[in-house]
Amino acid sequence: MSPFYGEITRLDLDSHLGPNMETLMTLTPERTDNELAQERRLVTAIPGPKSMALLARKTEAVSNGVGVTLPVFVAKAGGGVLVDVDGNSIIDMGSGIAVTTVGNANPYVVENVQRQVAAFTHTCFMVNPYSGYVEVCEALNRLTPGDHAKRSALFNSGAEAIENAVKIARSYTNRAAVVVVEHGYHGRTNLTMAMTAKNMPYKDGFGPFASEVYRVPTSYPFRDAPLSGLDIAKRAISRIEKEIGGTKVAAIVIEPIQGEGGFIVPGAGYFAAIAAFAKANGIVFVADEIQSGFCRTGDWFASSYEGVIPDLVTTAKGIAGGLPLAGVTGRAEIMDSVHAGGLGGTYGGSPVACAAALGAIRWMEEEDACGRAKAIESVMLPALAAMKVNHPTIGEIRGRGAMLAIELIRPGTMEPDPERTSAVAKYCHGEGVMVLTTGTYSNVMRFLPPLTMPMHLLEEALSIVERGFEATG
Repeated sequence: MSPFYGEITRLDLDSHLGPNMETLMTLTPERTDNELAQERRLVTAIPGPKSMALLARKTEAVSNGVGVTLPVFVAKAGGGVLVDVDGNSIIDMGSGIAVTTVGNANPYVVENVQRQVAAFTHTCFMVNPYSGYVEVCEALNRLTPGDHAKRSALFNSGAEAIENAVKIARSYTNRAAVVVVEHGYHGRTNLTMAMTAKNMPYKDGFGPFASEVYRVPTSYPFRDAPLSGLDIAKRAISRIEKEIGGTKVAAIVIEPIQGEGGFIVPGAGYFAAIAAFAKANGIVFVADEIQSGFCRTGDWFASSYEGVIPDLVTTAKGIAGGLPLAGVTGRAEIMDSVHAGGLGGTYGGSPVACAAALGAIRWMEEEDACGRAKAIESVMLPALAAMKVNHPTIGEIRGRGAMLAIELIRPGTMEPDPERTSAVAKYCHGEGVMVLTTGTYSNVMRFLPPLTMPMHLLEEALSIVERGFEATG
């Protein structure tokens, strides 16, 4: 198990105290492997003067199109905290949008990366291959749902994984149409923008988009009642049959839990019914597990909750402990349908990113990452339920594991309340808790703590979220 350090009482970025190595038996480390005290500590306003100076430099150097959620410039991170250049220690409830699932500067990841960069940094796998790429593919083939023969290919980002999944499905089926669902998010490239539902900020002004992309209803239980997941699946299938034609569809691409759409967990039966329809019509069923994969929901992949075995699974985000890596994994006959040279990319499956992924996966397996996600859920759900009782603006609590959210509405209505959502998030930021908002209506607060989050910090973060509701009511 990973070592953690003994308790200290003061944050000192310049100190290098000798480690008091202890076995991690609980989820409450006081000090992480990169020697950060696990405490929320504010020494300046948020953002502080050094961050403000860097923000001014960003304004002069970086495109205005690259926005930031909270302009505190990070100097160090680990466990459950982000430490900024002003010395503030902020509780991290976002994990860089579900990327640092194994924590920042995870020792398994750091050790592997250091060893790899000392050996070589790049050859391009398509030119001179290396074992790390093969080992990551072997791990993906083993860990993704299903015990059928599989193959994998590696890329740089989630959007690249989605684009390549579509390429593979089209190659295998010799069909063109791609079906996606309402509220879905799949990336920022031209094809994936077409597949993404929300216009602002992802699509506005960037068209025209790729053709042969069709959108059908998804199950959104909070807003569908009294219709069930199966009712909505029937609607979606009818649309595909009547407006596209089942025999014309190459792929159906769905997130088992929608990310940017608002952490929407489809009603029971929806995901499985769409998968069954795909199988009956020779359609490649693609599970976009980019945000929900790698133990985030309390299982290795969220598709497993409905017993669905996708034809293809796309992965990224939490796969490599913060380094850019993505994958497409699927049935061998589908993956092998592409001609040699049809898949790849200069940096795809970088040796350094592969080393990071192997470290992250090893940590997940040895440290029971799925159990950690469930433990986080067991603390968060009761706290959020208590908030809902006291604050009727919380319309629904949803999600699984360490992928949870609350949807805010104007009390007594189903009308989204993005203004209150923004106000609560802003309050949390000012108090040293990093939270993210999301959703088609911008009225969802999502929580993605790293699985290394100490429980005392998780509880403190939740108390500040509740104070945010009290302060903005």
